[in-house]
Amino acid sequence: MDLLRANDRDGAYPPSYYASTVPARPALPAAQGPIHTDVCIVGGGYTGLSAALHLAERGYDVVVLEAQRVGFGASGRNGGQVASGPRLDLSTLEARYGRETAHAQWALAREARKLVDELVARGLDCDLRAGVIYATDRAGDVAGYHAEAAHVQAAVGYDGVTPLDRDRIAALVGSAVYAGGVLDAGAAHLNPLKLVLGLADLAQVAGAQIFEGSQVRSVADAGPHVVVTTDAATIAAEQVILAGNGYIGGLDSATAAHVMPINSYMVATEPLGPDADAILPEGHAVADNKFVVNYFRRAPDGRLLFGGGESYRYRFTPDIAGKVRGPLERIFPQLRGIGIDYAWGGTLAITRSRLPFARKVSPRVFSAGGYSGHGVALSLLFGKAMAEAAAGEPERFNQLAALPHAPFPGGAALRAPLLLGAMSLAGLRDRLPF
Repeated sequence: MDLLRANDRDGAYPPSYYASTVPARPALPAAQGPIHTDVCIVGGGYTGLSAALHLAERGYDVVVLEAQRVGFGASGRNGGQVASGPRLDLSTLEARYGRETAHAQWALAREARKLVDELVARGLDCDLRAGVIYATDRAGDVAGYHAEAAHVQAAVGYDGVTPLDRDRIAALVGSAVYAGGVLDAGAAHLNPLKLVLGLADLAQVAGAQIFEGSQVRSVADAGPHVVVTTDAATIAAEQVILAGNGYIGGLDSATAAHVMPINSYMVATEPLGPDADAILPEGHAVADNKFVVNYFRRAPDGRLLFGGGESYRYRFTPDIAGKVRGPLERIFPQLRGIGIDYAWGGTLAITRSRLPFARKVSPRVFSAGGYSGHGVALSLLFGKAMAEAAAGEPERFNQLAALPHAPFPGGAALRAPLLLGAMSLAGLRDRLPF
């Protein structure tokens, strides 16, 4: 099944709250005829546009091919949370990969976080706001959250994390569900569609050409150029960057074996009004400890943006609002029956390690993806690293690609059914009372 068309209207943005916050943009033209370029980038999301911006600013001729619209995928419809560190705790990274690799991963994640601030400093308005709460509803987990905050400060000198007890987290969230957690002042949240559209604008100003409605059918690294084909164009490139993430499909089977698409769902309520000022009164975002994570924040116009629920089949669930309403009302019973104005789904990509996957597909083709829910900042860094590699500076990309990854089991035919079973079983723990 073609994920690019399985759940959304062709050539249109999903009916998300984010789409309502930006002016309508005319579609960019599709690629036509023979084109020659220095670097062809497949995918017009954060990864591809970051690569395009950094290459164009170095003077390279860059072509971006987007199958739908810029930011059509996860980049334009995600929860908008920007982590200050990697997807995994520092102590987990140390245990799995050793101290040196773990600390290097932490440093890279910090650099990724700074890339967001640098874009905003250049005038990219994406409603950036500081502060993310990481919450747990399990009393036995609270001490571990607090210990990890202390460990991060001692090991890498990051002091942006404040421990929260039950009373303090209840006051900051506006819910009695959580037993405790931490507040990371260095993490942030933003409007993801504004970020990706602003990134596209910066890339175009720098000289990159972006084509929409240009789904790539094949990539062949043979002969004098890498040849990329769409339905209406043939692009001869010196190098190619694959930035399709969960939509990579058959363009690179090895990346597809390591990067698995899953669906996540979000809603935007009606504006809460002054009676709900106790909900997230200081404007933080929240992500909790559930295997199927609940993540939420207030929008600038007072709505609650709430993400919850996943599915592991190609099709979105038919009743997104109903699926998300359950966890929303469990956390905020005072909002029972609240009107939901927007409901949408999106396809993200995970890896088995929950760390991004990067590889050199062939001598002139690079690929990355699988940000596992932490892609807003990390994808910018991976795009920059692939741009550096294409420019003859592969050190950072090689560091990212050297991280060991195991593919999902089952091969192309059984990979998705096995994931469905494993993830559904793991998600059962969210319904256990202990």
